[in-house]
Amino acid sequence: MEQKKTDFNSIIGFVLLGAIALWWMYSNQPTPEELEQQKTERIQDSINAIQKATPVTITNKAPVEVVSDSIAKVQAQNELGAFAQSANVDATATTVIENDLVKLTIANKGGQIVEAHLKEFNEYHGDPVKLIKENNASFNINFGTTDNRILNTIDLNFEPTLTQNGDNQILSMKLKVDSNRYLEYRYELKPDDYMIDFAVRSNGLGNVINSSNDINLEWDLTAFRNEKSMRSESMYSWFYYKEKGNKVDYLSQDDTDVNNELNWVAYKQHFFTSILMTDTPFTKANIVSEKLYEDADIDTVYTHKYSLNTPLELKSGELNYAMNWYYGPVDYQLLKTYEGTQLDEVADMGWGIFGWINKYVFVYIFSFLASFSLNYGLVIILMTIAVRILMSPLVYKSYVSSAKMKVIRPEMEEINKKYPGKENAMKRQQETMAVQRKAGVSMMSGCIPALLQMPVFFALFRFFPSNLELRGKSFLWADDLSSYDNIFNLGFSIPFYGSHVSLFPILASVAIFFYMKMNQSQQMNMQAPAQEGMPDMQKMMKMMIYFSPIMMLFFFNQYASSLSLYYFVSNLLTIAIMLVIKNFVIDEAKIHAQIEENKKKPEKKKSGFRQRLDNAMKQAQAQQEAQKKGKK
Repeated sequence: MEQKKTDFNSIIGFVLLGAIALWWMYSNQPTPEELEQQKTERIQDSINAIQKATPVTITNKAPVEVVSDSIAKVQAQNELGAFAQSANVDATATTVIENDLVKLTIANKGGQIVEAHLKEFNEYHGDPVKLIKENNASFNINFGTTDNRILNTIDLNFEPTLTQNGDNQILSMKLKVDSNRYLEYRYELKPDDYMIDFAVRSNGLGNVINSSNDINLEWDLTAFRNEKSMRSESMYSWFYYKEKGNKVDYLSQDDTDVNNELNWVAYKQHFFTSILMTDTPFTKANIVSEKLYEDADIDTVYTHKYSLNTPLELKSGELNYAMNWYYGPVDYQLLKTYEGTQLDEVADMGWGIFGWINKYVFVYIFSFLASFSLNYGLVIILMTIAVRILMSPLVYKSYVSSAKMKVIRPEMEEINKKYPGKENAMKRQQETMAVQRKAGVSMMSGCIPALLQMPVFFALFRFFPSNLELRGKSFLWADDLSSYDNIFNLGFSIPFYGSHVSLFPILASVAIFFYMKMNQSQQMNMQAPAQEGMPDMQKMMKMMIYFSPIMMLFFFNQYASSLSLYYFVSNLLTIAIMLVIKNFVIDEAKIHAQIEENKKKPEKKKSGFRQRLDNAMKQAQAQQEAQKKGKK
């Protein structure tokens, strides 16, 4: 009985101990908050293990925020290596620096300018001119790292710091490894200036950037349309560049080239330009210009695409380039103020003597007249009057030569009758020159005045369409003197003419028709009588009277109305000057008497050139006669 009692007590003891254990477990179970904390700690332990192991791509997004942040850090470390800190910078944020002329928006992502707004100018339809907008440009540095990664700055986030130095705004954009190691873009904008100081430099990256890999700077820009005439804007859009020690050059509109020692490159868009300058010349620079405009009915947004790709050099393991950006107008006088840069060549005032005339004559005449705050249409008219007055002595010389030729024309016709046929061509030419020489008449005296006027014609052909001051200025029915005037839309397009009617080209064509009609008689006097076997110049001139106005009408219909206005007024003035000279200045009777006096005078000693020419003609005539005898 005692044994059974002991067993029973043992059973009761075990039951009591089990009950106590259950009660203790129940009373000491963790709260929901404690369970969540334990779960987080276990996950963190797993992440730590992942960081020590070979990296893997994590695609599942954990619901706990700490897990998401940690995975993002792991991914940033895997993708960016030393520059993982870039992932902590807000990629969507931007910083603005501006003055009274230009407003620049710089994005954290890429540290680059994403909007360049020129405050004083509008596009043809009224929107502000923005040379950079809507991702049409990119500035990127491609480089390798010592941990075998290839990175592009346009994909990385820069940390901005905006400060002030006097009136200058300074924006530092840093792509950081840590506080002491970084790649920096430094922008400095001065008041009242389109030029921005820009620097690309690194600090402490000697062990981060792989010097054995190429470091490439890439700058691309797709030019938006800014002007009413896409054709004109495309025509005056070019890729300019300055090679160290050489003159400014440019690419053809669809071309590519590789150049060494470039001081600057300019992406010109007719009246505006984007320029990148460097104190350390770009070597082995690959430059590309691609024309995007072909048809005005199809291509209505972009004109050109430009690109620069050039390697950058490390110095002592670091990048250190002092550069400048220029986002602004193509203003010859303004660009000329940046001395020693030759940026004024971007204004394209013409080559050779044409550029010289524009730069040193017409720029100052135009600026002087514009200083009186007149309407720019009146400025063009006054400038035309000034040019025609300056050129009037040449017109007078031409008319005097024409009058002299008219007086001796009967004698030259007699010579043609006396020496007919091809076999007498040399003798006929000798006799004609003898008559002209005795009368003091030279064929060149009529040609030279016309030739001297040609440089002025071509210089102004470049001057007016490139003149920024005319942009957006109205006169009479023309709302923009830098573009075509439009009085009627056809609703369809005529090849080489367009889909609109411009009035100034019509007026200029009518004026040139009457000018050539009046000038025909003068030119006929200047021409020697038609000789056998030679083309009839008079017939050709008659054809030109009708062909030239039609050509001008088609050619100038889409050109700047300022150019058509100039030619219209110029031809009217030339007609008036011709009438005055013909009716009130030239006295044909007096000229005839002078020629007769010249004939009586002993012939002057011939110049060496004249003597050699006469001897050559005599030899040719002797050979011709010998050939005729041989045939007989």
